[in-house]
Amino acid sequence: MVAVAPAITVLFWLAVVTLAIGLMRRAMLWRVGQAAPVEWSGLLAVPKRYFVDLHHVVARDPYIARTHVATAGGAILALTLVALNYGLGFYSRLLDWGIVLAAAVMLAGVYFVWQRRRHPPARLSRGAWERLPFTLAAFAFGLLVAVALPPQMLSAAIAAVALFLLLVGSAELALGIGAGAPMKHAVAGLLHLAFHPRPERFAGVRSTALKALDLDRNEFGINAPNDFRWNQLLSFDACVQCGKCEQSCPAFAAGQPLNPKKLIQDLVAGFSGSNDAGYAGSPYPGIAIGSHGGAPSEAIVPKLIEPQTLWSCTTCRACVEECPMLIEHVDAIVGMRRSLNLARGEVPGTAPDVLANLRETDTQGGYATASRYNWAIDLDVPTAEPGKPVDLLLFAGEGAFDMRYQRTLRSLVKILKAANVDFAVLGERERDTGDTARRLGDEASFQALAKRNIAMLATLDFDRIVTSDPHVLHSLRNEYPAFGGRYAVVHHTAVIDELMARGKLPSRKLQDVGALTYHDPCYLGRYNGEIEAPRSVLRRLGVTVLEMERSGLRARCCGGGGGAPLTDIPGERRIPDMRMGDAHAVGAEIVAVACPQCTAMLEGVAGARAEVLDIAELVAASLEAPS
Repeated sequence: MVAVAPAITVLFWLAVVTLAIGLMRRAMLWRVGQAAPVEWSGLLAVPKRYFVDLHHVVARDPYIARTHVATAGGAILALTLVALNYGLGFYSRLLDWGIVLAAAVMLAGVYFVWQRRRHPPARLSRGAWERLPFTLAAFAFGLLVAVALPPQMLSAAIAAVALFLLLVGSAELALGIGAGAPMKHAVAGLLHLAFHPRPERFAGVRSTALKALDLDRNEFGINAPNDFRWNQLLSFDACVQCGKCEQSCPAFAAGQPLNPKKLIQDLVAGFSGSNDAGYAGSPYPGIAIGSHGGAPSEAIVPKLIEPQTLWSCTTCRACVEECPMLIEHVDAIVGMRRSLNLARGEVPGTAPDVLANLRETDTQGGYATASRYNWAIDLDVPTAEPGKPVDLLLFAGEGAFDMRYQRTLRSLVKILKAANVDFAVLGERERDTGDTARRLGDEASFQALAKRNIAMLATLDFDRIVTSDPHVLHSLRNEYPAFGGRYAVVHHTAVIDELMARGKLPSRKLQDVGALTYHDPCYLGRYNGEIEAPRSVLRRLGVTVLEMERSGLRARCCGGGGGAPLTDIPGERRIPDMRMGDAHAVGAEIVAVACPQCTAMLEGVAGARAEVLDIAELVAASLEAPS
């Protein structure tokens, strides 16, 4: 007969001390980052953020969701009960049976982890992660045997084996955070949820605006890992290397040198003063693993991360949307772009010319602002003037200079006129909102444009701003408030849907429309959460939408955001070609769009393809159809 209870107690406190020492060591690495507000109340919110917000993302994959509930849920319950029964010395047989149940549930979950690791998807990292099914199983099985069997049934040999397995499993859990091993995510992940860089995400806010730089205090972005805020460094340690970001990234799929998962791991290597030799996941396409490293105070580019990796990003936020640990990849990328742009002046492709045009002419193409509304000369469109209030102020955006997209704007004006809407355009007062400049890292040009636009809009009297450009919408709605510009901004599909619902437009169905799918713009869907209004308009037109495999908040990017067409980083294929392939897969003859950049990118696909039409064009066509 062997009594293992005292041994479990000793092992428990040994693990606690080891974990605490490891956490302090890791926290010293996070503290090299910049100061950030600490909301200690976030610790109390961790259960809700873990079981609701985090698991909402995990639940998109039912297999992993069930596996996660069993493995993590069983482990948390088991550890809690062990802390009570053995850490505090209760030694209750009733609590023992609770531990047995929790360990059994954990063991069942670990079985599914093992099954997934037997035939892993390409996105999963290997290396040290491959041992997890075995070390976690050792913990669960060792605990099960040690606690389930009464002392009179435990021989010395069985007890020794059980305690050894428990020791192996406990070492995986306790040493992970200090050694930077796979299980560090268990501790870092919970702390990340408590001190998240965007805590408003947990209040149901779709937080997507970039943080403004204080240029007067010489804030010029992220040059070295220690330029990140400390809670951003913590968030990088929360990565579980599941590869959901990798799987969703349009640049990675196109064979461009970007993999969001590796980027996060490279940043971990940077602030911990190591290299990428131990990384066991997919590389950046075309860039070998093992030749990059860094240190907390060393420049990130190019020693740790190549510049073309950062310039491949379309800022579509697909990685952020899919990340089960709620990591903010795009904030990190734009932060590093800011340093390349503002401090080094290193921006590739035609982006420098466009940024120069913005500084000199307030337009991306170097056009005269007076020509922005030439497309509307024959439409008798009123121009907003001080002292003349209007309900809707139309902000056309840079698409107004594109002959193809002028068809969309003309259609929108015809719709507003047909519904007798009181609206006006800005005329030559309108300038670029600065969205592209900001995504390219030129925060100075963005802020200059934003402040001039805010001053201009302050002279006019309007209820709402309407725009057909989601990038304009995002800037005005989400990023201008940081500079004092607060407006009610709506997308043109939302206005059209509202007018149709109120009976302001004739109810006419489109006739002889071919098979149609709808492409969600990233800056309308993921950035602003608007996925229903465009579909509602199409339904009101009598159109059945053939949904592509990736649609709604999980839609594939067209490749037009983040200044990507300007930096033009080469890959193996083009992102818009892949998106048009998605449309072809569902048999679509028409791709309905709701963004000028999506229109341009998808119409740029060579060869036979579906017709690209803005929703405004479809609605305008219905107005001209016979009643």
